[in-house]
Amino acid sequence: MPPSATDPAPRAPRRRRLRLLVILLLTVLLGGCVACQIFHSGPYRPPQPIPAAKLLDLHCHTAGIGAGDSGCFISPAMAASWKLRIYLQSFGTSRDELLEKGDAHVIQLISRQLAQSQHVGRAILLAMDGVVDDHGDLDRARTEIYVPNEFIARETAKTTNLLFGASINPLRKDALERLTWAKAHGAKLIKWIPSIMQFDPADERLIPFYRRLVELRLPLLTHAGQERSFTNARDELCDPQRLHLPLKLGVTVIVAHIASTGKNEGQRDTDRLAPMMLQYTNLYSEISSLTQVNKLGYLREALTRPEWQGRLLYGSDYPLINTALVSPWYFPKNFTPTQMRTIAALGNPWDRDLAIKQALGVPTEVLRKSDDLFR
Repeated sequence: MPPSATDPAPRAPRRRRLRLLVILLLTVLLGGCVACQIFHSGPYRPPQPIPAAKLLDLHCHTAGIGAGDSGCFISPAMAASWKLRIYLQSFGTSRDELLEKGDAHVIQLISRQLAQSQHVGRAILLAMDGVVDDHGDLDRARTEIYVPNEFIARETAKTTNLLFGASINPLRKDALERLTWAKAHGAKLIKWIPSIMQFDPADERLIPFYRRLVELRLPLLTHAGQERSFTNARDELCDPQRLHLPLKLGVTVIVAHIASTGKNEGQRDTDRLAPMMLQYTNLYSEISSLTQVNKLGYLREALTRPEWQGRLLYGSDYPLINTALVSPWYFPKNFTPTQMRTIAALGNPWDRDLAIKQALGVPTEVLRKSDDLFR
């Protein structure tokens, strides 16, 4: 008589396969745990406590699409890019919501989220100037993203925890007047991305601009290295070797991200920047974005190479810390499973970013130095 549908005999092979699968999974997991123990290298430096006083983040971005009379705009290429949706999601908003509430809504969201941080109390929110034409005026056709100074100055003044970071293309015909205006309205620094704004920092036409920066005691935070947050970039303009001119004139220059991921003349931009740190006492760098999955290894360089000692500042590059680019799970060699779970469970992006950096060994001195410099 053939077995019935309820006869357990046909299930035996399935049970055996299930047991084999469970054994295989357990073997893989156990092997992974053993491998983690064997290859676990721990933090880059012995971790130090996070300072009790709340920190200053010197590198924080906002976004705008031109809603609510902000004056912001983005290029059609950026508007069509998948990157825009990711950026807006990282702020906790959407294009439709901005069309309803205006671009200032993003800044309000940033301020509220920052207020919930246990360790970071203030952030410098950065404007972003655009490309300039031959007449010294804004070239909208070649500008990919524009966040005007007036908008950032006005909206940060409504908060208690966001500070004004200005951005001025030095080739503007009224660049010096804009510098004076920015300082009078509380700007803490000037932000550049030369590869996006399309000018050469070594251009001697910029000497009056640099001299005015020194006169106004405004530091220059400039991107160096590769730039991939936009749809296109002229990376040769972000070669750190192009910064000798402002440094020789006495400008306080802060090079973002230790010039990570780029190359010029066959040499890594980080290696092109490193000897300059020994040459100029007015040159600094910062650690924002160095825990991103596309920059693994750069933070270890920053913390262990002698050129960077005493010259690093704390920044987050928010909102990128609130995307899949940054996660404790990218550091299985450095963190224990418990550490990765604990850090991943932190809800506030600044606290999560800081927990990763502190656990990797970013010294207390680096975390405090941004506040010390801008004070």
